[in-house]
Amino acid sequence: MSTATLSRPLVSLALPQSGAARYVSLALLALAGTLILTLSAKTKVVFGPVDMSLQTLAVLAIAAAFGRRLAVATLVLYLAQGAIGFPVFQSSPEKGIGIAYMLGTTGGYLAGFVVMAAIVGWAADRGWDRNPVKLFAAMVLADFVMLAMGAAWLATFLGTAGAWQFGVAPFIVPDLIKAALAAAVVPAVWSLLARR
Repeated sequence: MSTATLSRPLVSLALPQSGAARYVSLALLALAGTLILTLSAKTKVVFGPVDMSLQTLAVLAIAAAFGRRLAVATLVLYLAQGAIGFPVFQSSPEKGIGIAYMLGTTGGYLAGFVVMAAIVGWAADRGWDRNPVKLFAAMVLADFVMLAMGAAWLATFLGTAGAWQFGVAPFIVPDLIKAALAAAVVPAVWSLLARR
């Protein structure tokens, strides 16, 4: 696909066009994204092997607003912060920190967040972030992939039935609601900016 079909993500409207200021702005956005991811992870409901949080909503919104490259970079930075021991994950430090936590029951979901960001960011780069139906479809696909990755990893701890019971089924409806919310908000912001 040619670069002519690419669109600018939402955050590009606030970025300097070139120079060092652009790279500093990108770095600050990535850091802000990791802070949002951390706060969303800590907003949780204890559920079992995998707790429910606002993190899926945060990943979807960041990816739709940032575009693929910056969203993936933000998620990789977030995972790097966790890997070196910062308590950025959902149940850290109480359930461990660093690589040991990442290799626990939620490891597949953490990896899935990067893929989720790539899928939604790819869609945003193609202008789908201006259309709630297209954006919702991309977000549902991304969420499905993330849940599949998480469940596949969780199955090594709980078996296939346990992974479905604790790692997929409870999250289907809440994740659809989060995707619908994110898919409504980002195009709404574009619409407001277009009026101005």
